[in-house]
Amino acid sequence: MKLGFVSAILHDLTLEEVLRFAAEEQFDCVELMSWPVGKAERKYAGVTHVDSANLTRSGAAEVLALAKRYGVGISGLGYYPNVLSADTAAARVAIAHLKKVIRAARMLDLPVVNTFIGAEPRCNDEENFKGFLKVWPGLIRLATAQGIRIGIENCPMFFTYDEWPAGKNLAHSPALWRRMFQAIPSKHFGLNYDPSHMVWQHMDWLRPLKEFASRLHHIHAKDVLILRDRLNDVGTLATPLQYHLPRIPGFGEIDWGRFIGTLRQVGYDGPVCIEVEDDTFGKSLAGRQQALRVARNVLRPFVG
Repeated sequence: MKLGFVSAILHDLTLEEVLRFAAEEQFDCVELMSWPVGKAERKYAGVTHVDSANLTRSGAAEVLALAKRYGVGISGLGYYPNVLSADTAAARVAIAHLKKVIRAARMLDLPVVNTFIGAEPRCNDEENFKGFLKVWPGLIRLATAQGIRIGIENCPMFFTYDEWPAGKNLAHSPALWRRMFQAIPSKHFGLNYDPSHMVWQHMDWLRPLKEFASRLHHIHAKDVLILRDRLNDVGTLATPLQYHLPRIPGFGEIDWGRFIGTLRQVGYDGPVCIEVEDDTFGKSLAGRQQALRVARNVLRPFVG
């Protein structure tokens, strides 16, 4: 396994600065964000450390040369839009850019592109599944042709009542993953698994590692703290951020020794990338970098 981090948290650094920080702090790899250049549509989005829309062969060679210079691997490219949005213009833009990210990953000789399935929040799962069947077979065909695996993160993307009942990512439960993988059996279609989303949904965060072992293309290491007093006060029908707090590994509910141990048990040997959404370390660059250091120190004894 290789220990890395998601570059979105260092949005104010250049690609070279991200890689230099990773090398200085002895990270093995980085998942590089590849959003379209422009204004972010939400927190942790809109970060562009690899400009897939304008990447050329020579540009790809420069990215790889930088990574080689600092001795840091690139675990994959990350782009997390909503390709199933009811805003058809926005969905078309997202799909078109996701295709560019897949082709850019091929140019960079990377194994995986991480993303979301998407969903229309006002539709139910069955309605969104119909949208999935229209959009995703073609995207997976492209990824397969390019030799790229797609890692779907399992975050429901449900934060506000405007996103009820479906959130903005259909791939939020094992029951839905099972149906998706039956509909699209390609081994290039799998998970970028983040256990924290299982915790706040009150689900077993280890069980999926065993059932979906062959579909684990990438891992996000993020923890979560259930605020029991708040949960007792507002209940599970409240929006999730009313009763849970995103934390870095070691500061929440997850037993990371058990988690990494189970990954080893099922044969996973890929990247484990820390995702920082933990504001308790502060929002400054120094605070975010310190969060990465602390999380690294928690995970390094298990990852090796």
